[in-house]
Amino acid sequence: MMRILHLDENHPILAEQLAVLGFENIVDTQSSKEVIAQDIAQYHGLVIRSRFPIDKPFLQKAKKLRFIARVGSGLENIDVNAAATMNIAVLAAPEGNSPSVGEHALGMLLSLLNKLPQGNKEVRTGKWQREANRGEELGGKTIGIIGYGHTGKQFARKLAGFDVKVLCHDILNNVGDAYAEQVPLKKIYDQADVVSIHLPLNEITQQYVDHEFIGNMKKSFWLINTARGNQVVIEHLVNGIKANKVNGACLDVLDIETAAFDLNIEQSDDWQFLTASNRVILSPHVAGWTIQSHLRLSEVILSKIKQLMDESHFLS
Repeated sequence: MMRILHLDENHPILAEQLAVLGFENIVDTQSSKEVIAQDIAQYHGLVIRSRFPIDKPFLQKAKKLRFIARVGSGLENIDVNAAATMNIAVLAAPEGNSPSVGEHALGMLLSLLNKLPQGNKEVRTGKWQREANRGEELGGKTIGIIGYGHTGKQFARKLAGFDVKVLCHDILNNVGDAYAEQVPLKKIYDQADVVSIHLPLNEITQQYVDHEFIGNMKKSFWLINTARGNQVVIEHLVNGIKANKVNGACLDVLDIETAAFDLNIEQSDDWQFLTASNRVILSPHVAGWTIQSHLRLSEVILSKIKQLMDESHFLS
């Protein structure tokens, strides 16, 4: 019987259906990486979200490993090159939570434009300030989506009901569709009122939104980041907001998150600014974390493991 080690809790359907397929499921959400590395050689499959990095030294101990399944979208916590050289398949499930990311990005943007958090807070304390809470309409604005994969496309689809122009930029050619026109990055710099980041994390995309990026924008703009926290240089973003180069920001991810997506709060001046500013909306990395995506992520991973099983040579 092939054994699968689950390092994080996921929807119960995943382990249940893997058992039906004949796998033995072992769940260990507590042991350290060092302890798990001592026993990893006995497993054929590994299911993880973001508990710790799966690096080359770890993989070298995994003599029987045939696949790593990440119940999420990004693969930055897995050495995919090392896995490839060892004939270990790496699976992810960006299809599973991209609809929720698209909805969350839109929800944050509409809340920021219409000052909903500010108004809600004030009314609860007895303040009724209508003029101070006058909002901005989304209609008529140009939206620039940077990274037009699963989540970028879902955000564009959610925008389809609004009177907006949607531009997208991606390193791949011909990814534009009926919901977004693919353009060079300069056109987003020149035209966008709103910029939404949907990039995978790698060496090129780290610190992507910095003082140079902000300086290249022709208009003052609103920023949305539902990708990875360290793709935005928070110090530069704060400076941009203070200088009115950035109208405001919707941040579901922060550069002070740990590798496991927990918060490591640093009481810096920038952090104090973000938490105090009415021009910033924060959420705790939950854009892809809905009730529905919880199930869908596991369903997608399950289907991809089944596909591997159908390739009879792979699991032999």
